[in-house]
Amino acid sequence: MVSDTERAAALAAIAAASELCDRTQGRLADGQTLTKGDDSPVTVADFAAQAVVAMTLTRELGDVDIVGEEQAGDLEGDRSNTLRDGVVGLVREQAGDEIAPADVVGFIAAADADGTSDRYWTLDPIDGTKGFLRGDQYAIALALVERGEVILGLLGCPNLPNADGSRGAVFIAADGHCDAFFGASREAELVHVAETALVSSARFCESVESGHSDHGQAARIAELLGITSEPYRIDSQCKYAAVARGDASIYLRLPTRADYREKIWDHAAGKFVVEQAGGRVTDVDGEPLDFRHGRRLERNSGIVATNGRFHDEVVDAVRTVLGAG
Repeated sequence: MVSDTERAAALAAIAAASELCDRTQGRLADGQTLTKGDDSPVTVADFAAQAVVAMTLTRELGDVDIVGEEQAGDLEGDRSNTLRDGVVGLVREQAGDEIAPADVVGFIAAADADGTSDRYWTLDPIDGTKGFLRGDQYAIALALVERGEVILGLLGCPNLPNADGSRGAVFIAADGHCDAFFGASREAELVHVAETALVSSARFCESVESGHSDHGQAARIAELLGITSEPYRIDSQCKYAAVARGDASIYLRLPTRADYREKIWDHAAGKFVVEQAGGRVTDVDGEPLDFRHGRRLERNSGIVATNGRFHDEVVDAVRTVLGAG
């Protein structure tokens, strides 16, 4: 069960991190980005957003388990302290106080839970860092997991274009529905997946980065399903937001190799947003996503998210194409 205090704390954390990232995008200085061991980029904004979310949750809720993407140890190789000083500066701008550098690093390090406890938060402070660096789409993704099941999911999408011409959205999913705040609105709107009933009329949503999912296989799946519309390519868990509010009806994250397992922070919030908006999310075998086994989805391979109207049909097509190699 999600308490009102937890919901309020999570919204405050996402709002603060979204504001920080929106203010920072496009004005990073030299030395404020590094490449991690897996060749993915990380910026001062990633670290600062993680610190702000962890700080907000712990101040409002006390001691909580948080599984965060970023590791405070990645700042240790920065002998000039350019990264650390940039992170501290961003957190101070957002928090409005003279928080000590050691405390900022401490909040980043506090998000080091292993994902095996009965109740934990999982956070991706900037999902889609490459999109963030391009000035394009990214998301701040936060979820609360209880006994392996997501019970609260939030996506902050500061750059997401809206139908009314505004920019930015926050999605919050819980208790059987998904609400969103669009642009500067303080009024939540109920969002729901597209009512598209025929799979041939559906639109795919897929990653901009081809390394995240096999675009060629996705094209063969679309052909098998009779889908002819151009895919909607967008960075980050904004793809889940797009399916939740009906911009697209199918999102595939196909395994790029047989032994690859997705990280929990890349999917927990987004999958719950889609489900609470009326859709369905499984792995490529049609199995539910299982968040009981640490920092990765060890029992699942790939992702299939749909509006729920033709999910099994899509899974069958995915298995046919993957099975054909």
